[in-house]
Amino acid sequence: MADLIILAILALILGIAIGYIIKEKKKGVKCIGCPFAESCAKRNHSSKCSSNK
Repeated sequence: MADLIILAILALILGIAIGYIIKEKKKGVKCIGCPFAESCAKRNHSSKCSSNK
């Protein structure tokens, strides 16, 4: 029974993470973890995001 609860919690966490990634990709964000995601070089051809790597 405990295994099913742990499996359900892991599936929920995975589902939420995948949903977040899909939502961000639909907004056009290329670097989801990047603090400059809205003005990233991959999105706007600016050099803010790539200069911090």
